Amino acid sequence: MYSYQSSKALFERAQQSIPGGVNSPVRAFKSVGGTPLFIKKAKGAYLYDADDNQYIDYIASWGPMILGHAYEPVVKAICEKAQYSTSFGAPTELEIDMAELIRSITPNVDLIRMVSSGTEACMSALRVARGYTGRNRFIKFEGCYHGHADAFLVKAGSGVATFNIQTVPGVTAAIANDTLTCAYNDLDAVKKLVADNKDEVAAIIVEPVAGNMGCILPQPGFLEGLRQVCDSNGIVLIFDEVMTGFRLALGGAQERLGVAADLVTYGKVIGAGMPVGAFGGKREIMEVVAPLGNVYQAGTLSGNPIAMIAGFTLLSEMKANPSLLQELDNKTLYLKDGLEKVLHAWGQPYTINHLGSMISIHFGPHPVTDFATAAACDIERFKQFFHAMLKRGIYLPPSAYESWFLNNALTYEDLDATIKAVGESLAEL
Repeated sequence: MYSYQSSKALFERAQQSIPGGVNSPVRAFKSVGGTPLFIKKAKGAYLYDADDNQYIDYIASWGPMILGHAYEPVVKAICEKAQYSTSFGAPTELEIDMAELIRSITPNVDLIRMVSSGTEACMSALRVARGYTGRNRFIKFEGCYHGHADAFLVKAGSGVATFNIQTVPGVTAAIANDTLTCAYNDLDAVKKLVADNKDEVAAIIVEPVAGNMGCILPQPGFLEGLRQVCDSNGIVLIFDEVMTGFRLALGGAQERLGVAADLVTYGKVIGAGMPVGAFGGKREIMEVVAPLGNVYQAGTLSGNPIAMIAGFTLLSEMKANPSLLQELDNKTLYLKDGLEKVLHAWGQPYTINHLGSMISIHFGPHPVTDFATAAACDIERFKQFFHAMLKRGIYLPPSAYESWFLNNALTYEDLDATIKAVGESLAEL
């Protein structure tokens, strides 16, 4: 049996000085109950908590640890670069190297601007779309999470869905009024919103594969339909690839799914886990960004050399070894096949959603294609499943509304151990 005494003591201490004891809400374990684990270190596919318990990790820091934790080339590059200072607040050649690398592997990115988080990237991309079109309104999808900027917290996924927060205090009615929402995968609803708000919609922002209500795949024709709607109505199509970028393919969801966006947002992966983000896209749109244009965006730590060298090292390795992502996809498919067998033997209704190295289990009898169908699943059963897996050394996202992310440091022995743990956990339920 695992002991969690040190994590419990740390959580009690944290609550005295940090709201809820955590610096990001889902970490508090409120949606699954129990005490959150305080992590001390990680290596490869494994996490180690404050009580020295070891876990097989299926969060991968919410996506960026594609090649595993403490990946040696990245750690070495960070240590070497840190000797020259951690920040300058001035341009560096490394920023150019990073921009050129991303442009070389990502479709439809002519210009790219570095920022410090995925939230900042999405917020900035929306501002650029508004500045470019001269319009104010935009469309997002229920259950899609684009960071915690005010405009995005209307019917958002991730922690907002986890905590069932329908209206966020502090977000004014005026801001919310410009946020138009409809169900993910509902192209007809998008067309109606555009028609009802003719010449008022600046952008449609979407997770091309949603990861913040579980892993939700776009139905055939959905993304292609969004592209057509945007082309017909002068609307900027924004792909939020904070989770899918460089994971579903080296060129992200655009490459894997064959649909072009006008603007793309990134985070996490391009810093190999360091605080970083970026937004980029077509030249004619990006040229409205200051100092070329009048759409202002700035940040002292944008292009931070430590984040840049970490991401540049990781992405360079992935570009040089394209088989790495195929290996990761194969491992995820192996895991899915194993999960299918034990879940089928269990005999209760379930759905597995999967693409590339993103996967999620939903306890319910119906297909999960949007937030409503995800929310209609048995969330209580997921809570029990989460804790049954945790005590068997498997660390899953502590919410039914999050995708699992695999990393390539996982061995097939790890996957077999996970499949076995799922079988035992389901029997316990």
